[in-house]
Amino acid sequence: MSSKKKPRPLLVYADKDGQIFDHPEFEMICRRGDELAQPKPEEYIPLPPDSEFFLLPGRIPLGLNSETGEVEEVEGLAVAAFACPGHTLTGLAAYANTEDAPVLPMFAYGAVGYANGRFWITAKVVDEDKRQIFTKIPQQKVESGAKRLMKDMPENRLVKHLANCALTYGCPAAKNLALGRFEAPLPTARTCNARCIGCISEQPEDSGFPSTQERIKFTPTADEITEIMHYHAKRESKPIFSFGQGCEGEPLTEAKLLCEAVQRYRDEGGKGTVNINTNGSLTATMKPLSEAGLTSIRVSLNSFLEPVYNAYYRPKGYKFEDVLATIHTAKELGLHVSLNYLYFPGVSDTENEVSALIKAATESKLDFIQLRNLNIDPDLYMELVEDNDLGPGMGFVNFRKRIKSECPWIGFGYFNPYLGD
Repeated sequence: MSSKKKPRPLLVYADKDGQIFDHPEFEMICRRGDELAQPKPEEYIPLPPDSEFFLLPGRIPLGLNSETGEVEEVEGLAVAAFACPGHTLTGLAAYANTEDAPVLPMFAYGAVGYANGRFWITAKVVDEDKRQIFTKIPQQKVESGAKRLMKDMPENRLVKHLANCALTYGCPAAKNLALGRFEAPLPTARTCNARCIGCISEQPEDSGFPSTQERIKFTPTADEITEIMHYHAKRESKPIFSFGQGCEGEPLTEAKLLCEAVQRYRDEGGKGTVNINTNGSLTATMKPLSEAGLTSIRVSLNSFLEPVYNAYYRPKGYKFEDVLATIHTAKELGLHVSLNYLYFPGVSDTENEVSALIKAATESKLDFIQLRNLNIDPDLYMELVEDNDLGPGMGFVNFRKRIKSECPWIGFGYFNPYLGD
């Protein structure tokens, strides 16, 4: 749909009973950092299937009065949308806080509007891969697949854990394992050497919000890991295996176990892409993992500005320079290096941030950027980064154009790519 033909979506809000309405006059606006603005036509799309609505407690809806050009409050409850995987938010829901507004759970809150009989969201497609789209897959099929896993590998504790992830938490990676397709999750680490503000599996009691997943409570054996790898490889012709999941800590803290499992899998003829999703903290682990048969790493960052990185990750026993060293070392060893770049509108797309990203990418020649959404209460994140000089914002579209222009070798997406055998 061309931008010229796109409608201007109207504000969406909810009443006290949770009924969602579109405002008869006020138009949708969005938030980038601490700024409110009407999204440009290239910044919003029809709400994709598998997206979810959120009612935002303690948040007053804000809309644009097109007659006066003023932003005004509307009585009711603010509404946001969580874009389905493969989409990156270009703007966040706009609202005002009441005095008793609670901290929001760890999701990404896209601005949503309504026009021409459909909902619209401030987001862009960044990956056409459908691996986490389950719209046409009956839940019964996931359930039967999870039960089959447990029946076929009855003594495997990791299988039981992942089956619970699929059935209780609806984890997309675990659901795909149950369905025998795409990427198999291999959580291993109970502990972490960072204290991420937005950790979804472990939060202190005084954080004000709950964990959205349960962290693994045991350390699997190499046998348990390789059994799942071989099982998945028999069902998926282009298997991807990933250590480092939302239900665990930092996988590099279990590097010895990972080396043993990967080496054994490769020695037994195991094919496919073996990947680690990591914070990149332990550079010395790259060489033994590479020698064992690792294919790729995906390093998670919210920022290439060290103070902004530290404010969110709160590293324990490593420094930001170690993360950069891991990226460099992995590339030198011939591994495929992706970033899990946690994008936040109005922070990630600022001049100083983008310049720092491009500098790191140019020096390391990293391969790929996965544009994931930073799941966090927007106000909480802005409090973390407010003292940093980020420079002017450029918006998501220009952010991506700038990187493509200066780093033309870099690929963009949302998921770990299959890299062959």
